[in-house]
Amino acid sequence: MARKSAPPAPTPPAPTPSAAGPAPEVVRVHAHRVACDGVGGALGHPRVYLDLGVDGTVDCPYCDRRFVLDGGHGDDAPGVYEVSGGH
Repeated sequence: MARKSAPPAPTPPAPTPSAAGPAPEVVRVHAHRVACDGVGGALGHPRVYLDLGVDGTVDCPYCDRRFVLDGGHGDDAPGVYEVSGGH
C-alpha cells in the first residue's frame, strides 16, 4: 500500500511595506558622488563611495540610505560626505 504524501504547506504572504520595516532614510545631495559611513563612529559601517546613477539616486548597500540628487541644497546628515571631482 502506498503512503499518501502530506499536502504542501501554504506559502506565507509576501511582506507588505509596513511589515518590512520603515522606509529608508532619504538624503538629498548636490554631488554625483557621495561617501557614506552610516551614522559615523562605532555605530556606523565601513565608509563606501557611491556614484549616483543616471536616474540621480543610489542606495547604500550597508544602511539602505537612499541618496537623491537635488540640484540645490543638500541635507546635512551624519556620516554622509559629498565628494566633488573624479577619482
